[in-house]
Amino acid sequence: QVQLVESGGGLVQAGGSLRLSCAASRRTFSGYAMGWFRQAPGKEREFVAAINWTGRSTDYADSVKGRFTISRDNSKNTVYLQMNSLNPVVTAVYYCAASRAPSVRTSISDFGSWGPGSPVPVSS
Repeated sequence: QVQLVESGGGLVQAGGSLRLSCAASRRTFSGYAMGWFRQAPGKEREFVAAINWTGRSTDYADSVKGRFTISRDNSKNTVYLQMNSLNPVVTAVYYCAASRAPSVRTSISDFGSWGPGSPVPVSS
């Protein structure tokens, strides 16, 4: 199992940008596909973005395409989520997750390891 810790969240104004980081504890991090999910108040957790183990394949929720970018640095055991043009509707707790499958995964059930979450409130 991979231990994950998110960082970089915090209050941001509408139109601003933020980069989330997720550090993984395991040295075999490079063999895991990674994903970002979010959960807004009163709503279910939803898929945001995912990346395969090499970093060459990615997938995004339609709502974030063109504004969010997922990337990873296997030498640092870290995955990132760059978020641009933020608006209040994306206010949520953002979670990093790891999947033992090396290819891109988008379903919550495919991810066995989760971080504690990083709140991203966006003010209008």
